[in-house]
Amino acid sequence: MTKITKPRKEFLARGTGQQLFTKDEFDEALYSALLDIEADAEKAKYRAVLAERQACADIAKSAGNEDLAKLILNRTDLKSR
Repeated sequence: MTKITKPRKEFLARGTGQQLFTKDEFDEALYSALLDIEADAEKAKYRAVLAERQACADIAKSAGNEDLAKLILNRTDLKSR
């Protein structure tokens, strides 16, 4: 993840010369947004892995290998999230 440099943050905080919020408020909002983005990315990654597993299980099932399909779907490494 790319971090915003101090001069850029100061520029964004300064804007048109009217101070709408303090630097600390800006930093707090920026950090909160970063956490939201990271949480959304983690959820998207989780859903992608589950979709890939489902597709692999469907292929195994269509090839007549029900046991393999069950093993693929019942992996536990992502179920605790």
